[in-house]
This record gives sequence, C-alpha cells and structure tokens, in this order.
Amino acid sequence: MTDAPVIRSDVPGSFPWAVFHERHPKLVRQLLDALPYGPAERAGIERLLAESTTGVLEPLPEHAHDHAQWLEWGRGLWGRPWGEAPFLWAESYFYRRLLEATGYFRPGTWQGIDPFAPFKNAELAGPAVDEELAALSALDALPGPRRSAALLSSALWGNRADLSFQLTAGRPTAPSDLVADDSALLWSALEHTPGGRVCLVADNAARELLPDLVLIDHLLHTGLASQVVLYVKPQPYYVSDATTADTLAALERLRTAPTDAAATIGRRLWQAMTDDTLAVRTHPFFCAPLPFRDLPTDLRTELTGATMTILKGDLNYRRLVDDRLHPPTTPFPETVTHFPSPVATLRTLKSDVLVGIGATTLTRLDSSGRTWRTDGRHALIQCRPTAAPARGNPAK
Repeated sequence: MTDAPVIRSDVPGSFPWAVFHERHPKLVRQLLDALPYGPAERAGIERLLAESTTGVLEPLPEHAHDHAQWLEWGRGLWGRPWGEAPFLWAESYFYRRLLEATGYFRPGTWQGIDPFAPFKNAELAGPAVDEELAALSALDALPGPRRSAALLSSALWGNRADLSFQLTAGRPTAPSDLVADDSALLWSALEHTPGGRVCLVADNAARELLPDLVLIDHLLHTGLASQVVLYVKPQPYYVSDATTADTLAALERLRTAPTDAAATIGRRLWQAMTDDTLAVRTHPFFCAPLPFRDLPTDLRTELTGATMTILKGDLNYRRLVDDRLHPPTTPFPETVTHFPSPVATLRTLKSDVLVGIGATTLTRLDSSGRTWRTDGRHALIQCRPTAAPARGNPAK
C-alpha cells in the first residue's frame, strides 16, 4: 500500500477546493434552471450546497435504502468538515446526497428522474454529434492499423465531452498533448489474445459514449473480442456518467443516424446486445466512494479472466490509482498491481492525480505555466498488459 498522501479538498485555491466552491455552485444553478423542482427539492439542494461548502458531513436519513452502507463508509468522518474527507469520498457523497435532495429514490413525483437528463439529452441531440457520426463514413477507407488508431483516439479524446468539466472550463479546444502513450502495448495485448472477453468501464454518457460504442463495435467486428462487457453506473452520478438508459439512447442515436456507416454500427451493436456479445452490466460499487483496490468479491470475480479491462475517464483513473498524490514518475504498472485483469486506461486529465509520466515530459509540462493536469487539454493511454497475481480480497 502506498504512503502517498490522499487528496483532500480543504486547501483554498486547489483544484479539489474549486470543485466544491466553484463547480458545484454552478452545477446547482444549472440544475435548478433545468428542471421545475418543487420547494422541498429546491430547499434540499440548497441545503446540500451550503453544508458541503461551510458545514460538516451529515449522514443520509435513516429511511434511505443505503443508509447503513454509507454510515459504514463514512465511519470517522461524520461531523467533520467536508474538506477533511478524501476528495474522492466527498465528491461521491455529494452526488449521492444530490439524488436524495431531488427525491430520486423516494416514492413520489421525482422518483427515478435523472436530474442530469436535460444536459445529457441536449448534448446527444446536438449538431456536433451529427458531424462526428458523419465522419464515421471515412473509416472504411483507412488501413486497419490507422482505423484502430483513429477509433482509440476518438474514444480517448471523447472523454472531454464530460459535462461537469464544461461547466467551468467551457468547450475544450483541439487536442494538444498526449503525455503518455501505451496504445501500441494495448493493441499488441489484444492481438495476442484475440477472441476473448474485453471489459470496458464507461465514464460519461451522450457525446463521449458514442465513440466508446464505436470502439466496442470495432473490437467485436474484427474478432479482437468475442464478447465486450460494458459496465455503466446503476444510477445518475457525477453529472454526465453513463447509465443503462443513457446507453440505450446512444445506441438509438447511432442506429437512426442519417449516414450509413453510423447506422450500420448501431444496428450491429443492437444485435450484439440481443445475443449477449455486447453485455451491458452494472454494479453498486461503481457509485461507491472507494478505490478499485477495494473491489467487492463478486465484481473482482467478474473482471478476473478478461483479456483486458479498459477504464474510461478521469474518475475511473482516480479510483484505479487511489486518488493520491503519487510522484508523477511512479511507473503505472506498480500502482495497479491490485487490479485483477490486464488493464488499460483512456483518460483526459481533469484532476491532480497522475502516474507513469516520463521525467522529461513532466519537466516540460511543469515549466509551461499552464494548469495542464486539470485543463482537459492533455491525455494519456496507459496499459498493464498482464494479469495481476492471485491475491486474497479483503473487500466486503
């Protein structure tokens, strides 16, 4: 276990502090503008915002279905300022409490209503998506390796469609820097064991999920995978995180696209779902405030034996490497020995945590004068192509 310090949000001016004191207030304003919540829901959302910025951590109400679970996860934290909790934990709890405030789990008008649906739906229906789907028509003209590289790059940089990031950063500009690139290692590992089961742990819905689905189709259509398991969130989470409903919406967007290439991919994926070569699954752990080293036994067993697990996005990366301030040059494979299968991550950088960066690259970026770790204009592809050694699992 590493002794690198856990990231917290109690340092004014830091990125985690800005998430709670700048990003979340903007999110709340947009949320209250987007849906006609009643007085009780609006008051609950406002109370949460005040508590998370100037108050102390309060447990979920006793009637909440997961009250006991969160009580255990927060042992030692209740009654302390939010900033004293690990950033990963506190941010996850904010979104769980937001669902509580909006009535997502309670019987009534707002039960089961995704508070982030207006943002996701608007993005999926936007003209930028039409342009990106039309561009798929050019794929068939590319040689195999270039097609693979283009699809991987699209899935990587599609992560910048993260809606919560756009709230404070605006729409990102063109990609500018890949700070680590294990793409050759990733493709080599997949080609060495073709026809296996590949797992992809999704991050965001809408515009990001589309290139993820196109990449999945490529893996199935070329025989690099005989089955792809797509893991999504069991409930709305972190503004734009993908759920099963979001996956179906993205598939329908592909299937009904006006261009033949996109529509063909959509139809293939639709059929793949019906015959289980594309399996969409979820697990409560994907909304837990815990790192992946604490995978529960059943999920660890599911991932064990996959030829590769691909983790999308910043949050999954944070969970993979424990959301700690590791020395950035720490080798990536050393930080992910706990993961039960070969693992790769596709991530645009939107938070401080980082490993596996060369010293020369690190010096160049640190001297640039830019907030390169959090501005969403840098990305990485990292891969550990071998399975983890067998180990006991202390998680419950």
